Amino acid sequence: MTPLHHLRAGIIGTGFIGPVHIEALKRLGVQVQGVCGSTASALACAEQWGIPEAYGDYDYEAMYANPEIDVIHITSPNKVHVEQSLAALAAGKHVICEKPLGMTSEETAQVVAAARKAKRVFAVNYVSRFFPAVLQMRAMVERGELGRIIHVQGHFFQDWLRKETDYNWRLLANEGGELRAVGDIGTHWIDSVSFILGARVKKVFGTLKTFHKTRLRPKDEVKTFAKIDPKKMESFAVDTEDFASVLLEFGKAKHGHVNGVHANCAVSQVAAGWKCSLYFGIYGTEGSVRWDSQQSNEILLGRRDQPNQVLQRNTPGFDVDVANFTDYPGGHAEGFSDVHKMHYRAVYEHIASGKTSPALFATAADGHHEVELCEAILRSGKSQRWEVV
Repeated sequence: MTPLHHLRAGIIGTGFIGPVHIEALKRLGVQVQGVCGSTASALACAEQWGIPEAYGDYDYEAMYANPEIDVIHITSPNKVHVEQSLAALAAGKHVICEKPLGMTSEETAQVVAAARKAKRVFAVNYVSRFFPAVLQMRAMVERGELGRIIHVQGHFFQDWLRKETDYNWRLLANEGGELRAVGDIGTHWIDSVSFILGARVKKVFGTLKTFHKTRLRPKDEVKTFAKIDPKKMESFAVDTEDFASVLLEFGKAKHGHVNGVHANCAVSQVAAGWKCSLYFGIYGTEGSVRWDSQQSNEILLGRRDQPNQVLQRNTPGFDVDVANFTDYPGGHAEGFSDVHKMHYRAVYEHIASGKTSPALFATAADGHHEVELCEAILRSGKSQRWEVV
């Protein structure tokens, strides 16, 4: 198998998530050969991270033409994901694209077809699959340790957009898509639960609400999580949701422990005090598991007729199944940055092995399905009826 450090990466985007990709790749020993963005941001990012090549003026095609770059990481705004993905595949590159894969299922279907034709590895950055706890719960469900799964409940809560002065391009439907809170973070919840259950969502019922009908935005674009002086902002009408309640019905899993499972998920980006809480409880006939990403190294295991347990990463019951996706001993916390590292390790190993290693990551088809799912939730929000995905 080709060592990972023989593969070289190119990054599109220098905002919040771009450097997260860069740091994770450097921890893996993967050479980041180039970075693409505005001229000023690309040069600054290359200088900060010791990246040999900077491609300014968003000239991603010039970066694609570099034969020394094997894998493209797309961390740009949602509206250009499909365009940049198709061009990368046409240039013979492997791709890791941020979610959502695109703005509509019509255009993401093109990516699925192009990835299949190009015979390149294509991954969508649903990194929550690679929390060791998520992988552990997946193994427990698959083996039937929780019995037949009855229902799932949970939330994804944040507070970074609680104030009317909080601004990011994701607030704009023409930049990030019509579905914001659900599309941005709710899909991480849905993808993680689907991954654990081994089943896809078949039907949805969504209620979408916008608390801030108007917000203030800076006159110039700013980076995610940046603080801005309100005196330098102007009012605009908000056309995306702040929070949502979503009911979901899952299909059948191959292992036989999941069939028609009902789930309910609350999603909010205006939940004061919650910084990044991806939480769910999965309840079966023989037991339950509960987990929160803000306490990512512990799983609460519930039983009816036995004592409840707290499973801790890299201790008995939470070790063997995740051995390839955790690097540090128990008690040495692993979290958000480690999940990215494990995800890229899995993708790069799949490339280096000639696609013989397990493909646990979300594929272009998975990313397409998530966009179809978002469209069904949007339809349901308007019709207030169950909608088929």
